[in-house]
Amino acid sequence: MAKNFRSSDTKTPPDAKHAGVLLLLYPIADEWHVALIRRSFHEADPHSGQISFPGGKHEKEDQSLLHTALREANEETGIDTQAVEVLGPLTSLYIPVSNFEVHPFVAFSKTRPDFVPEVNEVDAILEVPVSFLLNPENIQLIDLTIRGFAIKDIHCFKFEENIIWGATAMMLYEFVEVARQVIRSEN
Repeated sequence: MAKNFRSSDTKTPPDAKHAGVLLLLYPIADEWHVALIRRSFHEADPHSGQISFPGGKHEKEDQSLLHTALREANEETGIDTQAVEVLGPLTSLYIPVSNFEVHPFVAFSKTRPDFVPEVNEVDAILEVPVSFLLNPENIQLIDLTIRGFAIKDIHCFKFEENIIWGATAMMLYEFVEVARQVIRSEN
């Protein structure tokens, strides 16, 4: 998903801030889904209006980056973090435009959460079926214009009218590859 988008040697600088995000799996009608958010528009936010995982900046009082991911997911989407089971981390990813190293964690809930979006931070919650993500035909190559900058040949997932690209798409793709390995090993 990073092809034609970022250098393979992108390194995290020492002054980077850290964030934790949550890739939450849960069932709807016997099909696993992933919760994503469309961020509310804020002029100062370089990721404004984009699709992302719930999560945010690591605070001093957070016990760990996992704690950050769970706390922020609760604040942004209202999920009950006591009702989720953490499976583990994915690979952290540096985001140059905001100078954040993002640490994704995968968790699941046995039931669909009662989402309560925080209106100042979340414009919408997207419930993406895992089967959609597993289908290679749902990866598209597009051109985007973001804040006046044209970006060519971006790999993305286009879910309904939403374009899932950049770091979120890269983390989702890593999850998809792990899921494919698990499926192959079970067959």
